[in-house]
Amino acid sequence: MSSSPHFLMIFRALSIPIAKWIKQLAQLLHGLLSFIVFTTLDFMDSVFCVVFAYLDEFFEGNNYVSAPCYCLKKRRVNEGGDDDNGERESQLSETLYGDCKRNVFRELGLRRRFEESKEKVGFGSELGKREKRNRWSDCSCQSCISWLKDGNDLRLHVVVQAPEGPQACDGNLEGKSIENVIFLHGFISSSSFWTETVFCNLSEEAKQKYRLFAVDLFGFGRSPKPPGCLYTLKDHVEMIEKSVIFPFELNSFHLVAHSMGSTVALALAAKYPEAVKSVTLIAPPCIASRGDGASSSALEKFAGKKLWPPLLFGAAFMSWYEHLGRIVCFIVCRNHRLWESILRILTWRRDHHFMIMDLTRHTHHSAWHTMHNVICGGARFTDEFLEILSNMRVTITVIQGNEDQVVPLECSYSIKKRVPEVDVRIISGTDHITVILSRAEEFTRDLEGIWSSCN
Repeated sequence: MSSSPHFLMIFRALSIPIAKWIKQLAQLLHGLLSFIVFTTLDFMDSVFCVVFAYLDEFFEGNNYVSAPCYCLKKRRVNEGGDDDNGERESQLSETLYGDCKRNVFRELGLRRRFEESKEKVGFGSELGKREKRNRWSDCSCQSCISWLKDGNDLRLHVVVQAPEGPQACDGNLEGKSIENVIFLHGFISSSSFWTETVFCNLSEEAKQKYRLFAVDLFGFGRSPKPPGCLYTLKDHVEMIEKSVIFPFELNSFHLVAHSMGSTVALALAAKYPEAVKSVTLIAPPCIASRGDGASSSALEKFAGKKLWPPLLFGAAFMSWYEHLGRIVCFIVCRNHRLWESILRILTWRRDHHFMIMDLTRHTHHSAWHTMHNVICGGARFTDEFLEILSNMRVTITVIQGNEDQVVPLECSYSIKKRVPEVDVRIISGTDHITVILSRAEEFTRDLEGIWSSCN
């Protein structure tokens, strides 16, 4: 019996290198499997690059309005004046282009025969110079193309919840001015994210004090989705100005943004630092990096080529493979009415959850450009935006779930490191979405507390 303790000591001593060896083996197998999977996807994306080039030319011919794909090397924006070109170029993310995302099959020149014809098309953000109609691979139902009826005056879809009563019309209630709050949703979402959570849980007192604006960001929900736009941070900010700030004559406002919307919110706040009373960011995709390599660092951070967890693999698939991602959007988004009908039959429910409906309310073009030019490209400007807001002493609050698998917790802490006065709140037992959805009432009370503290 006296040998038992010695046996346990030997077993424990051996278990440490064995566990380490098993971990290293698992990492090796995962790396090998990742190499096989992503090499296969590289090949498939190169093949479908040519397939879509044929299909686009066949279905659209001389009316071809889609921007060239980004498998080729970076090219210059060829619309607008010289000054405008330089500004547009600075807004584009390096991760858009094929030379940033290495693909050995792309370098074989499968696409070379289409390069000359594609370059004649060009691309840019001046919407008036490009025919406004849907791509053949996008949905053409009334809901998805409603923005085409607006002519050249493109504006975002905005849901407004204003205090009731005659005083609300002139922005004054019993001698107290009504405050404005602009809500910006995250990637592949819409204004419903806020109307179904915060708007319906606002206290009676807050309903009489605050005027709420929930917008469908450019390219998502019911807002315009022009195929000729690059959906840069500048484009998103200008559309918010045109659709909310200017027409409603907002001289001051609070900002609340989730995920990708946080980057747009910081850009908007930095442009109007004297008008912004508070900025609340939920799970902001901000990285501690600056300069030319910030965009690539953001792509690796939020959509690195990894098989696990599944959310990260999905992000990598849609962010690295332009043409494979377009196939997914063609199957899911273009045929969303079919899938909705099938779900109604399977679930016996007439109305689906708003998040299910939001998944299809975009085009591949708008999602691809926004992912790279906002989430990745915006990483280069985050420090500049935060510095402006810090100098103006704008109240900034960051909220994130401790189980968030989409945006690492280090993103929130990096903001705190750069701007020490930022209030960071980590919510236990919640993830990227449930940090709001599972605690909508509590979250709304938190927002009301933040707004009232800025008076």
